[in-house]
Amino acid sequence: MTPDFGGYATKHDIQCSDGRTILPDAFKNNDGEMVPLVWQHGHGEAENVLGHVKLENRSDGVYCHAYFNATPAGQHAKEMVRHGDVKFLSIFANKLVENIRDRVSNIKDVVKGNIREVSLVLAGANPGAVIDTVNMAHGEDGEFWADEATITTGLEIELAHADTATKEDEETVQEVVDSMTEKQKNVLYFMLGQALTVESDDVKHSDTDSDADADQDSDDESDDSEDADTDSDNDDDESEEDESEGADDTDEAGDAVQHANKNQEDNSMTHNVFDQAKRDRSVQQVHLAHDDIKTIVAHAQKHGSLKDAVEDYVVQHGVMVDGSLQHGIENIEYLFPDSKTLESSPAFISRRMEWVEKVLGAVRKSPFSRIKTITADITPDEARARGYIKGNMKNEEFFALSKRETTPQTVYKKQKLDRDDVIDITDLDVVAWLKAEMKVMLDEEIAGAILVGDGRSIGDEDKIKETNIRPIASDAELYVTTVNVNLDDAESSIEELVDAAIENRKYYKGSGQPTFYTTEGVISKFLTVKDNFGRRIYSNLQEVAAVLRVSDVVPVEVMERVPDLVGVMVNLSDYTLGADKGGQATMFDDFDINYNKLLYLIETRLSGALTQPKSALVFRKTAGANVLVAPEEPAFEANVVTVPTVAGVVYKNGSTTLTTGSPVTVTAGTSPYVVDATPASGYYFANNAEDQWAFDYEA
Repeated sequence: MTPDFGGYATKHDIQCSDGRTILPDAFKNNDGEMVPLVWQHGHGEAENVLGHVKLENRSDGVYCHAYFNATPAGQHAKEMVRHGDVKFLSIFANKLVENIRDRVSNIKDVVKGNIREVSLVLAGANPGAVIDTVNMAHGEDGEFWADEATITTGLEIELAHADTATKEDEETVQEVVDSMTEKQKNVLYFMLGQALTVESDDVKHSDTDSDADADQDSDDESDDSEDADTDSDNDDDESEEDESEGADDTDEAGDAVQHANKNQEDNSMTHNVFDQAKRDRSVQQVHLAHDDIKTIVAHAQKHGSLKDAVEDYVVQHGVMVDGSLQHGIENIEYLFPDSKTLESSPAFISRRMEWVEKVLGAVRKSPFSRIKTITADITPDEARARGYIKGNMKNEEFFALSKRETTPQTVYKKQKLDRDDVIDITDLDVVAWLKAEMKVMLDEEIAGAILVGDGRSIGDEDKIKETNIRPIASDAELYVTTVNVNLDDAESSIEELVDAAIENRKYYKGSGQPTFYTTEGVISKFLTVKDNFGRRIYSNLQEVAAVLRVSDVVPVEVMERVPDLVGVMVNLSDYTLGADKGGQATMFDDFDINYNKLLYLIETRLSGALTQPKSALVFRKTAGANVLVAPEEPAFEANVVTVPTVAGVVYKNGSTTLTTGSPVTVTAGTSPYVVDATPASGYYFANNAEDQWAFDYEA
């Protein structure tokens, strides 16, 4: 596309009236970007957007190639520019960094920023750069940041019509080369030099010269061995002659050629292969026409690889090598730079860790490692307030108390390094890198233990005991309500989980709005479910959170350790991590003199448990063939308990199975008679909140 006009949005080294100066490359990060073109920096109406501009960072400023939209507003602005009614550009930038050059004179330099938009403006009477800065924030070392600024240069724009050459078409060769990457420049220089160097075998002298030198050296060594005592003077003379000849060769090759032993093979890239092509007759001379070079560069820009572009061109078209047409160049990889690592340290192959910070940041911290909770169940009718009738006796309120204590456990991670390796690894701080890995893995282990446990068997000596850091997914019924859903039968869908969450929300007694922790598999089912017209029901996780009545939906990879676990709905402010002073995560270093080992240990000693009753809902998946059944409450008249007959439901008192229809007499003054309902094989309950009853009788 031909731009409608061009012009400088900013100019470097122009000092404005308030003492600020835009330094070169202040906006170099915007080079090549597309930003909106607006009118007078207006954001209130969509019609204010007139088109877009392509930014080009140049040595003297930021140049804009502008394109108007076909909208009425865009075409109207185009006519104003064409007639010269509007001649000035302005930019809106944020993330500005300024240096205070002279505090007395208040002279500052704009060293960095990010251009967000370019605007057509009616410039003021004062030409030059005008910077209106807002929301200033001071920083360190004389720097401060300006969140936003409007910058107007006062320089007139340059018109470029469709039937005339554009600024982009008029770019010089130097400008094109400057826009290339370092790898592209290397290959371009190679081809433009008309003497690009690719050796037939390796970088070495010709076979003829090498053989002759080798024979001569062999003869010299033989003569030296035989006449070492009698011809030492002659040897010295020959040595001096050799040195003189070597010096002459060096002069002929030029000062830039490094003198080396004739038998030594140069496998490094420290030499200049372009200069060597002109001086070494054993190196192939490759010639390319200007049109050939343009074809190769265009191919490289399209496919992203200059090496592949050169190789493909040579195979398809051939090149002139030493005056003859060839369709191959040996060892072309010598022309390209060595591969570079993108990061300064090795990348970890790990599970997703975003959820770890959310878990550890949400739990409540206690300065005591022993957590004790005492709860009182005030839900039974016996605990309700009562009405009083004159003359009647007032009855006492009754409710049961329960207590739970959680003690701490040490959780650690240990590593070791050989000191020789630490010294030899110079391109990164391997100790700091290893310590970072240890902290990440320790945090993940603790966060996983909080939600689902560590997954190790009970007999494993490395297990984090579930009585010390109590996992929410398997916590006691007093603190967690388990909801069962059938998601694997032929007619089920993820909407059954939504229904179960809504229906069982009444059992959630936790603080505020909970968070739903689940697996990527469950999230994918939410985001792929469609209605009868093929439209997605949930376009993002915010919509899923809204229908589940939670603050957020967080994927947790370690939850996949528990196959039947669907999700955990909890506000982690109801979960307490306790650690005494000194029990926080601490890193220890040691050195084993005998084995030259550096030892590292990070450990913490803490406990964790839910401290609010009924503060979590745990959703579990049942087998697809199971049938949902609802248990019925046993009848209780006077002091007699009678369990009903319900298909798929088994009633028990402790380990004793009760016979349906057979009355059980409750003795006065004894502990409450507890009846538990359990699903028979092939059945399941909707939840575990309505499967236990306690009957108490007072004579």
